[in-house]
Amino acid sequence: MLGVDLITRYFPDLPQEQRAHFAALGDLYAHWNERVNLISRKDFEHLYERHILHSLGIAKVHVFVAGTHIVDVGTGGGFPGIPLAIMFPQSRFHCIDGIGKKIAAVQGVIEGLALKNATAEKVRSEDHEQKYDFIVSRAVTALPEFIKATSHLVPNTKQVLGKHREPMRSGLLYLKGGELADELRPLRYSIRVTELRDAFSEEFFATKKVVEVAL
Repeated sequence: MLGVDLITRYFPDLPQEQRAHFAALGDLYAHWNERVNLISRKDFEHLYERHILHSLGIAKVHVFVAGTHIVDVGTGGGFPGIPLAIMFPQSRFHCIDGIGKKIAAVQGVIEGLALKNATAEKVRSEDHEQKYDFIVSRAVTALPEFIKATSHLVPNTKQVLGKHREPMRSGLLYLKGGELADELRPLRYSIRVTELRDAFSEEFFATKKVVEVAL
């Protein structure tokens, strides 16, 4: 299994503490995956590529400034929330999911790393009322349905995303693969799509994207 070297290949300036946290994820997820089916056995050997590095695709698109509050909706095994919390220690990440045993495992990973900027909660997004600066998620459902269930979690900025890479002030950062035209067509928001194949050379990322939606 590829390990932390894959992460440092693309993020070579990581401080030692963050490198150590990423290195520890392999054993922590092996431990929790035996107790809760977070990642399929077949896929687990690709943990660092298909789950950790994939989560960090968001970091190639957006830098969360200190004090930013982010909610990871439908976090599952803690992706993308946990890797992003390691990458941005001065921002706060709240991982939510409707499945209690997955949240228990995510909490176990957070405690195993002693992360001070990450929390986890069993709650459906529709029932969650707290406000955040950003939503992050990884292909929970089709974008129109996802936005309908989560847009109340962030303020409405009415920002227009141009081609000059100005950062979003608030909104959704969504990891998605495949053809998106049908999903994006009905949306009435400013949207920007970044191809992860331009950031990562592995074949897995050939069709993976980060979709920014200014909600």
